[in-house]
Amino acid sequence: MTVQITIIGLGQIGASMGLALGQHKESILRVGHDKKINVEREAQKKGAIDKTDHSLSSAVKDARLIVLSIPMSQVRETLEFIAPDLREGALVLDTSPVKAEVVKWAKELLPEGRYYVGLVPAINPNHIHDLHLGLEAAQPDLFRKGVFIIDAPYGTPGDAVTLVTDFVRLLGAAPLLADMTESDGLMAHTHILPQLVAAALLNATLDQPGWREGRKLAGRAYAGVTAGLAYNDEINSLRMAALQNRANVVHSLDVMMAALRGLRDDIDKLDDDSLAERLEAALEGREHWLNERMAADWIEESRREMPNLPSFSERLFGGMFAKRTRPEK
Repeated sequence: MTVQITIIGLGQIGASMGLALGQHKESILRVGHDKKINVEREAQKKGAIDKTDHSLSSAVKDARLIVLSIPMSQVRETLEFIAPDLREGALVLDTSPVKAEVVKWAKELLPEGRYYVGLVPAINPNHIHDLHLGLEAAQPDLFRKGVFIIDAPYGTPGDAVTLVTDFVRLLGAAPLLADMTESDGLMAHTHILPQLVAAALLNATLDQPGWREGRKLAGRAYAGVTAGLAYNDEINSLRMAALQNRANVVHSLDVMMAALRGLRDDIDKLDDDSLAERLEAALEGREHWLNERMAADWIEESRREMPNLPSFSERLFGGMFAKRTRPEK
């Protein structure tokens, strides 16, 4: 007997989840849905899913686990659309970068007895310099040596949290339990800020005096920094994430502007020693971070605790998912 996991959104993250679960096809039925029919077909051809279902209602009605791997701007409308068709005990996950607002949507829209847990994936460091996007960038090892932040709203049944933890480990990643405040703060610094910095650089240079000639010279450094804006879900999602995570993002921008002010003042004062110290510290910090990210020593404990598939399937078929239950009052 197989258990159905439905993946909505077959870009890099969603399709990579399907590929990672491919070794368990005897126990997991991977159903895929995407707004674009050709993407559904290509994902099935690539082996990321077992079957496609272009009807959202049909795609989720038999699923025990539903993963929303879609731009944040589409999450609310998708939750609202699928809510009436979710079976008792269904567990909905999403991969958007900001969770506080999504939790509110889930509480408002999901019927009683259906549950929501947020996921924030950090990919395999071997792929962080990959320039491909979407389905083309999907890889079965995309999450190995990576982590998933797990944001479980207050009152989520323990069985649901354990199930999500096991799911993350099946993908090859290490689970990291966090609350929404902590998670959104981390994403403001590491996900939203780099994209806003890229936007600021573009706004400061494009169509400015000298750009007509400067565009001919802009190279790797310029492309590297501005790439942060190119590799995101979509501009609407970035806008929503920034506004819905306002306090954390404003703080991150304040810290960033202070850092730029420090560089600006050193250059203005011709302070060679201070400027050298700032630049060397930044370079050493990057090398230290990248070495730690590549080593990913934090996943060893998770590997030792890797669940076997029967335990994962038993949680899907048993416990809170086997009978009609209601949350404790």
